[in-house]
Amino acid sequence: METPGSQSSLHRANLERVVRAVRLAGSLTQAEIARTTGLSAATVSNIVRELKDGGTVEVTPTSAGGRRARSVSLSGDAGIVIGVDFGHTHLRVAIGNLAHQVLAEEAEPLDVDASAAQGFDRAEELVERLVAATGVDRTKVAGVGLGVPGPIDVESGTLGSTSILPGWTGTKPAEEMSRRLGVPVHVDNDANLGALGELVWGSGRGVKDLAYIKVASGVGAGLVIDGKIYRGPGGTAGEIGHITLDESGPVCRCGNRGCLETFTAARYVLPLLESSHGTGLTMESVVRLARDGDPGCRRVIADVGRHIGSGVANLCNLLNPSRVVLGGDLAEAGELVLGPIRESVGRYAIPSAARQLSVLPGALGGRAEVLGALALALSEMGDSTLLDGSLSVTTPAFT
Repeated sequence: METPGSQSSLHRANLERVVRAVRLAGSLTQAEIARTTGLSAATVSNIVRELKDGGTVEVTPTSAGGRRARSVSLSGDAGIVIGVDFGHTHLRVAIGNLAHQVLAEEAEPLDVDASAAQGFDRAEELVERLVAATGVDRTKVAGVGLGVPGPIDVESGTLGSTSILPGWTGTKPAEEMSRRLGVPVHVDNDANLGALGELVWGSGRGVKDLAYIKVASGVGAGLVIDGKIYRGPGGTAGEIGHITLDESGPVCRCGNRGCLETFTAARYVLPLLESSHGTGLTMESVVRLARDGDPGCRRVIADVGRHIGSGVANLCNLLNPSRVVLGGDLAEAGELVLGPIRESVGRYAIPSAARQLSVLPGALGGRAEVLGALALALSEMGDSTLLDGSLSVTTPAFT
């Protein structure tokens, strides 16, 4: 029996530190593990050897700085995680292992007016189908990350008011999906998961402070501070769409006037082009037309960029992030939108904060949120189960 402060308990704690560092990063060299954990190179070498012998990690040759090194990742069969993303018009599910490899992924249309029960039914069916297609052992499921387009109350797990999925307000998505799947489910809003996805797999790699801006039917920001998502005590941090730009502007769905969202979200922007382009436009088609040289679409995209830049400037002045990543369909506009964003940041942000900021398009496109859901599941699982070989859950999964 281990006692606090004993040699065995210290060794156990070091094992968990190494496993956690590798689990969150996907793969690290032994030198990177030492820097991340603060352990000595010799201690890391011994621990990696022990974990490799026990089948917890895999070690492969690589190079770092032109020198030979060894890359350490969790064993491909140590367990799997599942990501589920409910979007405005879609449902996307991904299956990944603990080495950050995506094993299967699929998306299908989702009727935005469907009831929550119908949405959960579709998600359960798609998860079961993908798990069966990969042929993985269902007892190896470590957890599920779940994304929804609305605010989640941190304490209760209840989905707050959302005009994107109005029939879902008041539901508890994590509780419902956990009941259906028989495994732990962790839920967050889509902007936070987009930030996690880009942080782990995309344009946010290598930084610890960033803001992920998603512009779609609404406008939200996922905030990463010191490598972790910042949600605030009530779970509503990052509602950048409700920064006031014009007190006499259009009435926003939140009840205020002139919010950033009323100048940038698709529901407000697309009608500006109806007189010249007709109905049926989507933000995706506007971006495509703008890239092809359409002057009206280019003007609208540039205006949206300048408004977003005003919001980003406020973030710079308050939080001083080192990177802003633009997600959603708008990111496909490239410099047509990024240039105006940088222009507004340069005009309205504190000069020192503006100089330190890089503004980039997301690298993951529409996959950012579902990959962020995988990252959420990876970050929330415990390390002791991996070391003890007791990943399987007591309630049979997917029954």
